[in-house]
Amino acid sequence: MTTRTYDVPGISCGHCKSAIETEVGRLASVATVDVDIDAKTVRVEGEATEAEVTAAIDEAGYDVAAVS
Repeated sequence: MTTRTYDVPGISCGHCKSAIETEVGRLASVATVDVDIDAKTVRVEGEATEAEVTAAIDEAGYDVAAVS
């Protein structure tokens, strides 16, 4: 299982957290998704590709600045 952390500077509140977790969580190949509001990061575990997760975050209305 792969774990990636996405830097998403637009995260600022609980609504952001909920929107991103909902969209990324819809991916069948995602085991867990956790948004850290203070760090402005999204941690994803699973077999989803970086492109799939980035697209889901984009669908939620946020831009990914970096992936680690």
